[in-house]
Amino acid sequence: MSEWVKVTASDGNELSLYVARPAGEAKGAVVVVQEIFGVNPSIQHVADFYASQGYLAVAPAIFDRFEKDVQLGYDADGMKRAFEEFYPKLDPTVTVLDVAAAFSYCTQAGLKTAVLGFCYGGLMAWVSATLGKEHAMVPACTVGYYAGGIIKFSDLTPNCPVLLHFGADDDHIGQEQVDSVRKYPEVEIHVYDGVGHAFANPDRSSSYNAEAATAADARSLQFLKTHLG
Repeated sequence: MSEWVKVTASDGNELSLYVARPAGEAKGAVVVVQEIFGVNPSIQHVADFYASQGYLAVAPAIFDRFEKDVQLGYDADGMKRAFEEFYPKLDPTVTVLDVAAAFSYCTQAGLKTAVLGFCYGGLMAWVSATLGKEHAMVPACTVGYYAGGIIKFSDLTPNCPVLLHFGADDDHIGQEQVDSVRKYPEVEIHVYDGVGHAFANPDRSSSYNAEAATAADARSLQFLKTHLG
């Protein structure tokens, strides 16, 4: 079962959450943070998947700060709007307020909560682990898929266990970014040979790799099971 609800961040910004509920009692919660294409059908599908695994899954519409109800595709027009119109406006130190609002929605239900994201959302998973405490958010764990720009925040120590997935051939994320976070013992890193950026998104056919995606998703589920139940 899914629905849209409204929440308010600590600075007064109102945003929507896509909320996917499990069939039975939730064993924990997962905040699913979008790429730079909005809470589109792809991200909704991720939330639905984690709900099917027994978790309350919520996806904050972080573009609501700029324009409401943005759901971009992966075609040329969607890519153009994402990279030229929305991405330049994003500031992780502000986005964390919206992630924290989604996190609070989950914890108010009494659930241990993780943060999981893709691309920019993967970066926000790292930011949530390192800066979340400043915003009353200490996740049980976080999971980041191809977290672009992570090197900019690599000097910040995580406050929870972190799992990171990277493609070995990612032309958006160099090896130096992966290496920048290897120094933390609470960080588990997996690099998948022969795949690039967005390898885990089946809606991006040019980059999707089923074998790597299946392996990464299985590791993510086990990680959540370990830290959420």
